[in-house]
Amino acid sequence: MEPAPRRIRVIDLETTGDSFANGGVVEIGWQDLMPGPDGHWALQGGPEAKFVRPAFPISPMTSAVHHIVDEDVVDALTWTDLAPRILKAEGVVALAAHRAAFEQRWCAPRLTGHAHWICTYKCALRLWPEAPSHSNQGLRYWRKPAGLDRATGLPAHRAGPDAYVTAHHLRDMLAEAELERLLEWSAQPALLVRVPTGALRGRRWAELKETELRQVLSGEFGHNSDMMFTARTELERRSSAEPEPPRQLRLGV
Repeated sequence: MEPAPRRIRVIDLETTGDSFANGGVVEIGWQDLMPGPDGHWALQGGPEAKFVRPAFPISPMTSAVHHIVDEDVVDALTWTDLAPRILKAEGVVALAAHRAAFEQRWCAPRLTGHAHWICTYKCALRLWPEAPSHSNQGLRYWRKPAGLDRATGLPAHRAGPDAYVTAHHLRDMLAEAELERLLEWSAQPALLVRVPTGALRGRRWAELKETELRQVLSGEFGHNSDMMFTARTELERRSSAEPEPPRQLRLGV
């Protein structure tokens, strides 16, 4: 019996509730990527999605985002019944999501078979730092990925279309970096382009003074792991940069 083809399964979840404690999954969408004959990763088929019956009623505020209501999910399977069938599919070498930490709150290791994860948000920060936005939809309209069908990628904030859009970003990332490198970046805190909060908000990390970077590391602006990782990385980059060669004096004749 031949082994199942290798695939990366891109996941997107829609949820209910105003916190993880009282919320649950109401829809899961997925889109597979597989290597083609030329070795390049490509989308396999179209996106798929299924409703999930949560343990709590769907809050009006989350219905306002994804437009899923209690009547839509009343006959659906529960998360623990449905999730392993999708997350543990044969041949899956990694799961992926945009801002994967959100999906991982529900996609526990016991449900995924301890799968590796790719976070396309963290990888986009590394590969496309010049992007005006690193949100899923912001990248979609800035990069305009080849082959992305506009209708299939709509409506936004539904699990199937969002997974479809994310899969196009991941396909393009895999054309620029090896899978192992994307997994490495995804396992680390985000390497931010701009300071997200606090008195330094909006400034690029490369523009900050050393004293300001050390202020971040001291916890003066909070203990955000992404900010601290970025400040530490920027300081290391500066310390390892080769010094400029001394300027030659130009003597007059």
